[in-house]
Amino acid sequence: MDEEFLEQGKKRVRNPFVPIGALVTAGVLTAGLISFRQGNSQLGQKLMRARVVVQGATVALMVGTAFYYGENPWRTS
Repeated sequence: MDEEFLEQGKKRVRNPFVPIGALVTAGVLTAGLISFRQGNSQLGQKLMRARVVVQGATVALMVGTAFYYGENPWRTS
């Protein structure tokens, strides 16, 4: 499959938004846990919901990047 990429002219690069999404996910998770610990459950719940959205967007970026390069992220072999 690697020969196909060279023939097509696609050069594999990492999507720069994936690490940013992972960092934002970790930051929102940490802020949510701190909010719960300090007794602000409403803010903590909102932050946990935001974490799920950011995490989903990060996964979508990873899958989209894989499909762009002709890979199937769910293939086991």
